[in-house]
Amino acid sequence: MIINIHAGHNPAGKVACGAVGLINESTENRRVKDEVISQLRELGHIVYDCTVDNGSGQSDVLNKIVAKCNAHAVDLDVSIHFNSGAADKKGNGKTTGVEVLVYSANSESKGTAEKVCTAVAELGFKNRGVKYRPNLRVLKSTKAPAMLVECCFVDDRDDVEKYDYFSMATAIVRGITGQAVQNVPETAPAGSCEETVVGPSGALYRVQVGAYSRRENADAMAEKLRRDGFDAFIVMA
Repeated sequence: MIINIHAGHNPAGKVACGAVGLINESTENRRVKDEVISQLRELGHIVYDCTVDNGSGQSDVLNKIVAKCNAHAVDLDVSIHFNSGAADKKGNGKTTGVEVLVYSANSESKGTAEKVCTAVAELGFKNRGVKYRPNLRVLKSTKAPAMLVECCFVDDRDDVEKYDYFSMATAIVRGITGQAVQNVPETAPAGSCEETVVGPSGALYRVQVGAYSRRENADAMAEKLRRDGFDAFIVMA
């Protein structure tokens, strides 16, 4: 496939940046976008990054994104966003969830959008389904079939605690392509984590979650463990 991917909005801290809650949309959508691109390319797909980092305002950001997207003949345009409006910063034990926006019920991207929703929901997020938004510029003005992924809600503690960028990106890629990057062997064999008896006091035991060849994957796992209440640190082998 040939695909355009872009993170919505300007970068964090600039005019026309994304929503801010417990996490920052303009930070996280770029992390997800970068990982989606990396995985798609590893699977052999051609990908163009159409993200805009220098828009003078909301309209300018959208104009530049659409221009970048329409400069390429592609099979699909994908816009990565995070939602807001849940107003559940304490958490109620329920995620507000994922939704994917397309232009209309007749959009060629609808089937793919449904698969992306399903794949992300399998991570534990409520599936809000596919919704029709004919007024959105990136859906109505791009030439290729387009969809806008609202990964989860930045202001819902349950969403944020379940979210990590690597799993989110992997689910989006699986929804788009039906494929998954094979990172095996990412994690070291169990035997490499064994400890021996260190003296009369008994044995010293080590618990290791994983060993990763890419630092960003290690960072994502450490961040997830800390959110779940576990101490986590990274060491270089």
